[in-house]
Amino acid sequence: MKFFVDTADTAAIRELNDLGMVDGVTTNPSLILKSGRDILEVTKEICDMVSGPVSAEVVATEAKQMIEEGNKLAKIAPNIAIKVPLTWDGLTACKAFASEGHMVNVTLCFSAAQALIAAKAGATFISPFIGRLDDINLDGMQLIEDIRVIYDNYDFKTEILAASIRSVNHITDAARIGADVITAPPNVIKAMASHPLTDKGLAQFLKDWDATGQKIV
Repeated sequence: MKFFVDTADTAAIRELNDLGMVDGVTTNPSLILKSGRDILEVTKEICDMVSGPVSAEVVATEAKQMIEEGNKLAKIAPNIAIKVPLTWDGLTACKAFASEGHMVNVTLCFSAAQALIAAKAGATFISPFIGRLDDINLDGMQLIEDIRVIYDNYDFKTEILAASIRSVNHITDAARIGADVITAPPNVIKAMASHPLTDKGLAQFLKDWDATGQKIV
């Protein structure tokens, strides 16, 4: 499974990237706002840091303007994945970008039917939002499973990019089902290394080591 980091915080990306934990990055208008930086500047910095796809999102709602924005974003770096919403205009833009050889991340997917039509339009990635479905008492992980079955049935090349990840369990469940990629905030990815029994065991080992009176160096 590929790990994408869902942030525009370059320091956080760099920390994870140095450990080999970053296969790509996803951003959106909310994350750009949180960064407090110019979208073109921060996206270029991220692209220079990370070799994998970096999703940069258009903000227009009509296809013609989406295509104009997407073409400008694509000029930032070769590893840009143009991010478009799962609307009819977004699919129109997706088809145009895919036809030109650009990577496209179709975002805000909430149904298997949406995922199917996005694959038909040439999406490189489909981003189903797990957490937001869970928020309204729907099963976000069931959506990942449904998309996996449909894509495998017809050998679609579109990669399932599990998004709106809120917990470590979301990551492990998505991996179990067979999502190709997850995108998660840095703190959730780092939380994968934590377990209370690890902390308890380490504390006991250190206590016993102190009792030996020894030193390694």
